[in-house]
Amino acid sequence: MKTLSTKDNLQVLHEDNHIIVVNKRVGDIVQGDKTGDKPLSDVVKEYIKEKYDKPGEVFLGVVHRLDRPTTGIVVFARTSKALTRLNELFKNRETQKTYWAVVKNKPAEASAKLVHYLKRNEKNNTSKAHLKEVPDSKIASLHYKIIKELNNYVALEINLHTGRHHQIRAQLAAIGSPIKGDLKYGADRSNPDGGIHLHARKLVFIHPVTKESLEIIAPVPNDPIWKAI
Repeated sequence: MKTLSTKDNLQVLHEDNHIIVVNKRVGDIVQGDKTGDKPLSDVVKEYIKEKYDKPGEVFLGVVHRLDRPTTGIVVFARTSKALTRLNELFKNRETQKTYWAVVKNKPAEASAKLVHYLKRNEKNNTSKAHLKEVPDSKIASLHYKIIKELNNYVALEINLHTGRHHQIRAQLAAIGSPIKGDLKYGADRSNPDGGIHLHARKLVFIHPVTKESLEIIAPVPNDPIWKAI
């Protein structure tokens, strides 16, 4: 079964006075929503408060999000200055995001660029990938390559060129290669922990304050299929 992040088991990948980067687990919700479940942002605040013995409220800025069933790198800002600059970096796509995904059906090509027009359906919280532009759609682009073939699955490395709602999930489903466990996008069965095999593996960006180049890599979840990769 899944284990959610707490202040005591938080997987911190990088930490300094301005930012903190954590490895999100399956089921962690990055920011509070209508479920009322405790968000990862609150867990990180508790961790900082305890570790640094901070009195009063801890400042923490949410810079970007990952879907609840997804795992991997999430960056938070510890100062308002870092938050403003990180928001700019992510908005202007001045970050390199690499994901790993495990899919059921091997894509036709070993490596390819996928371009679709994604239309979001707010009601059922999905996005549909179209080959041609449709009303209210946004262009979505990524590049994938096969990194390992397993018995029943194929592992892909994905580099995002745009950041759309459920982009990787919708685009891979559109080429007939839904992500393992992703019932919403055509997987035949769910994973025992309710997650999907999509992991934010690597993030490269310029530190918002020190200006050094950071490369963060998130270890994969402790799961036999991930470990096989």
